[in-house]
Amino acid sequence: MTDCVPGSARPGGAAIDADLCERIVAQSSEAIVYADRDGLIRVWGPGAAALFGFDASEALGRSLDIIIPEHLRAAHWAAFHRAIAAGRTRHGGQIRTTRAVHRNGDKLYVDMSFGIVLGADGRAIGSTAIARDASARRALEQALREARAAHGRGGQAAQR
Repeated sequence: MTDCVPGSARPGGAAIDADLCERIVAQSSEAIVYADRDGLIRVWGPGAAALFGFDASEALGRSLDIIIPEHLRAAHWAAFHRAIAAGRTRHGGQIRTTRAVHRNGDKLYVDMSFGIVLGADGRAIGSTAIARDASARRALEQALREARAAHGRGGQAAQR
């Protein structure tokens, strides 16, 4: 297994350098976020800036609360601390659709996968998330549900 840790081995024996890791984050269109054990943002890629509206200079060192809707924070932090303690997420890296907040206050739907980052000693040192905007898809799904419901009601009324 190859991971993006400076000095780790690639197939063929060449070491991965920190520059490669930075380029992977910088050139990804997905929002890549890493938070330490305390939930403070330590990596914030350009995709995260585009999705959530905060530049790296505004996000780095701040709590994940800047993108978590207030009504979801208690549940988020309970799950975060449970995952850090267990060294794994409950959903095993599955993509989950959840709510987030843009810097301008807009509510977003985002598809996210979460993972726990383990240190050399095997203990959790933080959490990573990869996300993309799912707001447009959710709006289309809602419109389809409403159209189906309206069609179903219209069909039932016509049968009476």
